[in-house]
Amino acid sequence: MKSNLSALILAGILGLLIVAIGLSFLFGIDNPVSWILILVLIAIPLLYRRITARGQMVWKEAYSVGVAALDEDHKKLIDLLNQFQTAYEYHTSDAFERRALNELIDYTKYHFQREEQLMEEHGYPDLERHKEKHQEMIAEVDRFVADYEIRGHAALADVAHYLMGWLITHINGTDKHYGPFLNRQGVN
Repeated sequence: MKSNLSALILAGILGLLIVAIGLSFLFGIDNPVSWILILVLIAIPLLYRRITARGQMVWKEAYSVGVAALDEDHKKLIDLLNQFQTAYEYHTSDAFERRALNELIDYTKYHFQREEQLMEEHGYPDLERHKEKHQEMIAEVDRFVADYEIRGHAALADVAHYLMGWLITHINGTDKHYGPFLNRQGVN
């Protein structure tokens, strides 16, 4: 609701600026007010984009686990999480929210299988504990999805908050342990 209101306010401000620019040109093309208003009109969407992007996750090289394929998976997970975050923040539609959530969950499960298979193929000694972490996360997300089925959009704030925190904590925590091991096995 808050995001919808801020987008509506932004649209109103942009509309007023366009009218003001049109009116100021009535005083001549060399009127400095017209050009200042045009600069303000250009600056507002850029500032708005920067402000709204603050809630989005950005890949940092510090997140790298040293295995290119898994780093690419993690980048995709961050992108999908950002898409989900946008669907939630702007409450675009129930269908879009559900699709964004399902894509994120499906890709997370795919990534977990791929990661576990790679660790199994190379004899990662802490595989079982890593699998348990994955299973705990999936169980928690399943609880959130069940809550979403009951409460709808209102339940998504908890999902977004949990997933953002979990993803970075997991990548920088447990995932960092297997990177050096797999690198020693020749996986880069």
